[in-house]
Amino acid sequence: MSRALKYDIPGPDWRITPEEIKEKGLRESFSRSSEEHVSLVVDLGFGRGEFLLALVQQDPDTLFLGVEYSFKRVLKMARLLARSGLTRILLCDATAEAVVGACLPDASVREFYVNFPDPWPKKRHHRRRMLQSAFVAQIVRCLETSGVFNVATDHRGYAEWIDEVLSREPGLENLYAPDGWRDSVEGRPTTSYELEWRAEGRSFHFFRYRRQVGVEGPVSARDRAAELDSQPS
Repeated sequence: MSRALKYDIPGPDWRITPEEIKEKGLRESFSRSSEEHVSLVVDLGFGRGEFLLALVQQDPDTLFLGVEYSFKRVLKMARLLARSGLTRILLCDATAEAVVGACLPDASVREFYVNFPDPWPKKRHHRRRMLQSAFVAQIVRCLETSGVFNVATDHRGYAEWIDEVLSREPGLENLYAPDGWRDSVEGRPTTSYELEWRAEGRSFHFFRYRRQVGVEGPVSARDRAAELDSQPS
């Protein structure tokens, strides 16, 4: 365990580093929590963890990987999990790009969630946005057949950007077509942040795309991701 992980946790510590995932393998990393649960759901940038916890509690037959760049938020979530008794979840303190691009095997994820990523509204900062073609190609590589990619944003400019990036990815099918997005999703867990933002009058944009069957297998998806990664930003 790295020095960064040596903080007091009142029970089992479900944190894991990207290096441990790469060394042990993703499924082997989960063996300490359960070997019976097969499907994997990944929450990229789980923030305060409300949405991720709701997913875990709703779905008893799934493994979850939460990825968050903020060390403090990961530590807080780890302490909460230790007290909760939940065991089907691992937490990784890293960027979404690092985990998706280097840690997750081909066709290994049933569903991805990206909720309210930083919109980087200034044009000169658009290259910092998470939802880039190369990143989405890596998402496609990691999705199992008919796996689903969910994205949410409250920024209209970023929504238009996301719509363009996702719609031109050949390995994905828009489940909300002919609309680009929806402003609400029935049954979706709602966080306290979302309730506050709704009260402020913000508009939400929810995307849901599925990996198309027979369009790109793991090898071709991997080749496409590698090609896009090699292109200058």
